[in-house]
Amino acid sequence: MSTTRTMTESSAHSPYQRLFALPGTKAFCLSGAVARLPISMMSLGIVLALNHIYDNWTVAGTMSAVYVLAMSCVTPFYARAFDRFGQARVGRIALAVQLAAMLSFAFAALMRVPIPVLFALAVVMGLTQFSFGALVRTRWSYALRGVPDGEQLLNTAYAMEAAIDEVVFILGPILAAWLATSVHPVSQLFVPTLACGIGGTVFLSLRSTQPPAMVEQIAVSAASVESKDAKAAMPNGSATPAAGEESPQAGSPAADRLTLRQLRRSGAKPKSVLLYGGVLPLLAVFIVFNMSFTSFDVSITATMKSMGLEPFLGLQLAMFALGSCIGALIFGSRQLKGSHWWHMVMFLALLTVGYAFFRLTMDHLVLLGVVEILSGLTVSPLFATGNLIVKDLVPPQSLTEGLSWVTTAGTVGTSIGSSVAGIVLDAASPHVGMLLPCAFTLASVPLALLGWRLSKRRG
Repeated sequence: MSTTRTMTESSAHSPYQRLFALPGTKAFCLSGAVARLPISMMSLGIVLALNHIYDNWTVAGTMSAVYVLAMSCVTPFYARAFDRFGQARVGRIALAVQLAAMLSFAFAALMRVPIPVLFALAVVMGLTQFSFGALVRTRWSYALRGVPDGEQLLNTAYAMEAAIDEVVFILGPILAAWLATSVHPVSQLFVPTLACGIGGTVFLSLRSTQPPAMVEQIAVSAASVESKDAKAAMPNGSATPAAGEESPQAGSPAADRLTLRQLRRSGAKPKSVLLYGGVLPLLAVFIVFNMSFTSFDVSITATMKSMGLEPFLGLQLAMFALGSCIGALIFGSRQLKGSHWWHMVMFLALLTVGYAFFRLTMDHLVLLGVVEILSGLTVSPLFATGNLIVKDLVPPQSLTEGLSWVTTAGTVGTSIGSSVAGIVLDAASPHVGMLLPCAFTLASVPLALLGWRLSKRRG
């Protein structure tokens, strides 16, 4: 009777209420959101600062691209370290180095150092960046272990994180532009550094929701084996720890002292997530369909410039992000039946149709805005579904690495998309450029089908 009443009361609450009723979830979700602010501000901040200081768009754009490329190259490797050695252990050092690099770049820009030096600092800054989004999503997976309807709640959590990403990408550029024009041309480099420092420090201090590191699991397992061996060797069949010793548990100081030694003894080396069936096609999907976003951004920018309506560009782009936020909230409150791969194919197909209507309505901006909101309903669900697929494909101890590879694939895709769109717009009209988003998303559908087939074969 009591169990039935508890389940009924639980089902009466919304999935979002149930998520934040779990101990520690509010703290790591909020601090993780604050720590993610640099991902939407630094790239644009570099462009705004460099163009103001040196009055050169080419240098500004190139330096921003170099920063993003450097960041994309290292993010999965940081994630691998987080999985292997723990979020707090790796994060404290990585965050300190990251903040030092970000402050060095900001002060160097403020002091107008030579451009080659600034380029070098931009590369160093990019090489110190890691994905807080992947760390947050890994914590959600760990926090929901053993919870009734945990899989559905993880669906809700990932959808909510996708919505938070959208909010960050909406507010970040607006804040960066306001700071650069109204406060100081370099202030938009200091604010995300401050946000990252505060949010990151709080996030990494939250140990109760931190997933156990691989070395901790190895240490505890090895210590358990040693204890059993010692017990078997004792005449009375019992083994008592020596004075001053303690039985190690994951996350305890004793386990921390054992971990590196036990890791070397065990020779454990986690399998790369890229080797799991379905992962590479999934990353290809994220590269290709993310090309659609920046190709749309560039094409609509050219369209509105030709109309003399550039001041309204931010509002036009915000319509797409607004639809994505709404889509995330709807997706997170519903339970879709069937394979996550099928959901991805469905969302890609719907987004392809939406992009086709972008092309048809691009000369009527109000109508285009309505189509953007409707098409945007599929965007956050696509990202959330991709993260759920990663969770299905890779083992829990490699989840952060898997999620970071998805983030990296998306970053690579957006970089390629803007470059391709620029080439097309230089050679043709914005109407031709607006065909690119539809073409990219359509091309990602067979890649998703391939990934689905490979993942089935693995199963």
